[in-house]
Amino acid sequence: MNRLITSWGAYDLTRFPEDPRDPLRAWSAADAYLLRHLAGETGEASEADAAQEGAKPVDLSGTVAVVGDRWGALTTALAGYAPTLITDSFLAGEATRANVARAGFAPDAVRISTTGDAPPARIDVLLVRVPKSLALLEDQLHRLAPALHAGTVVVGTGMVTEIHTSTLDLFERIIGPTRTSLARQKARLIFSTPDPERAAGASPWPRSYVLDGDSGAGAGLMAVNHAGVFCAERLDIGTRFFLRHLPAGGDAAHVVDLGCGNGVLGTAAAVADPGATVTFIDESYPAVASAEATFRANGLDPARARFVAGDALSAVPAGSVDLVLNNPPFHSHQATTGATAWRMFAGARAALRPGGELWVVGNRHLGYHVKLRKLFGNSKVVASDPKFVVLRAVKRDR
Repeated sequence: MNRLITSWGAYDLTRFPEDPRDPLRAWSAADAYLLRHLAGETGEASEADAAQEGAKPVDLSGTVAVVGDRWGALTTALAGYAPTLITDSFLAGEATRANVARAGFAPDAVRISTTGDAPPARIDVLLVRVPKSLALLEDQLHRLAPALHAGTVVVGTGMVTEIHTSTLDLFERIIGPTRTSLARQKARLIFSTPDPERAAGASPWPRSYVLDGDSGAGAGLMAVNHAGVFCAERLDIGTRFFLRHLPAGGDAAHVVDLGCGNGVLGTAAAVADPGATVTFIDESYPAVASAEATFRANGLDPARARFVAGDALSAVPAGSVDLVLNNPPFHSHQATTGATAWRMFAGARAALRPGGELWVVGNRHLGYHVKLRKLFGNSKVVASDPKFVVLRAVKRDR
């Protein structure tokens, strides 16, 4: 837990799921910079710099929308203004709920919606935590632009390594004239003035493509990708390698595509075994929407599948799964971490029936075989190349 001090109070913030051993902070210098700007604080800025950044408090009495708040720092600090959080992440939403409650606010003090929900009809203050995915930013700005008016205050924030010319171009093209602040503590603000005459058009997302013949069990499948899904415009090479070495269908009644992304692994498993049911799980709302669209686009019966936005396998009953397919992420936003993979592997062991199997693809250097042997007592290499390895672990009675 770590404390964020703002003009509205000091807040003890955590990520989700909460882990006292987690060294990663639940807020960044970019969050703090934006909150100081909203409060009209200039710190040690020169008079010229203060004038450039707007050295007066922002009126927050209207409809406030916060987009992409990673762990709820912005939303919690502004909870007294009844903001709407628009998030692509189940984990971010849960962290926000916990942080808002810890700060003493009622559960209904903030509204939490997903990137797939309809945005507020009118937005007076739009705050954007710049995401890692430029496509997600593009999609969200397109969706939110109709709710803006000439007087809407639009401020984005991010670390300097996250804000590029392409980022500013999106704000300029979709919202209106855009400029940036000076960098402070390696963070920067983006100021955009809505132009009611600007017709940005509809979002170009979702997009789709057909997997080529070099995609193993996925060859010929249609993949549908919403904005923000990993490798949304092409099949990533790790998944392609995994598709070439998927277990043969026939023995798994219940398959879980864990960290499903666009769902091509689970869809390929469903095609290979017409008797199997598949649960698609991801913490990303766009990923779950993509997986459902992919499953339907390939003519499969939706009654054979469940689509779950959640924290790994926490919502799956113990001992109910025959096969888990997993291509785990090893980044949490800009930070590299093995915590997500460990949580996925541990959840898989709990969810599998005795004799059930976890199949994992990962970069060779990540050493997933060590984690699997510690959890399952076994790990077998199914396939490998110079970059990737496919591993198989079996749940055995102990």
